[in-house]
Amino acid sequence: MNDNQLLRYSRQIMLPQIDIEGQEKLLNAHILIIGAGGLGAPAAMYLAAAGVGSITIYDDDEVDLSNLQRQIAHYTNDIGTDKVISTQQTLNNINPDVKVTAIKQRLTGDALLLAVSQVDVVLDCSDNFATRFAINRACVQHKKPLVSGAAIRFEGQVSVFSATDTSPCYHCLYTESGEELQNCATNGVIAPLTGIIGSVQALETLKIIMGIGEVLAGRLLLLDGLTMEWRTMKLKKNIHCPVCH
Repeated sequence: MNDNQLLRYSRQIMLPQIDIEGQEKLLNAHILIIGAGGLGAPAAMYLAAAGVGSITIYDDDEVDLSNLQRQIAHYTNDIGTDKVISTQQTLNNINPDVKVTAIKQRLTGDALLLAVSQVDVVLDCSDNFATRFAINRACVQHKKPLVSGAAIRFEGQVSVFSATDTSPCYHCLYTESGEELQNCATNGVIAPLTGIIGSVQALETLKIIMGIGEVLAGRLLLLDGLTMEWRTMKLKKNIHCPVCH
């Protein structure tokens, strides 16, 4: 690390759990963020600020006026711009040392498998059922940790699926029924909720990269924003799961 980096990350480096060794792990890490919306925006911004060396972002959408209430990487002047480009510009402004690769594409099939295979951690910040299951399968296949978040109305959830032999996967928690999950476009969401959940995803990602603390593997963290109550559900591996068993 150079002198500027030592100063930029000094508040993290002074933490005994992190120190210079942990910060160097972040600088050498490559993460994949799928979705540059309500969850992906805050997660990406904190991860760039924290010094994750390489961030690849996939999203096939453009910035819309209705996004600005919660998708904080985008600004009014970005309306009509590709979300990945808007996010890339924001991250570059936060931390120009971070290499940000922005790809306007719905990540599926062989492209998804390839993208997952090339990174250290995957963040699922998508908003549809089919994508979440596909991301999970790719992470299980390549044994990559998956940090999954969701937010709707006043309710949020986060979990880590570590893709080990003993850890449950996303499919252990949810069954692929063919029915689409509810989303913000049809049900609404309170603005700060996506920031809270996206920030927790960022924190879990940092812990995974540095190998510190206890991540949310085998646990589902649930937030009720109306009562501001957090609950934790313990998750078990489904021995009949068609994906990870």
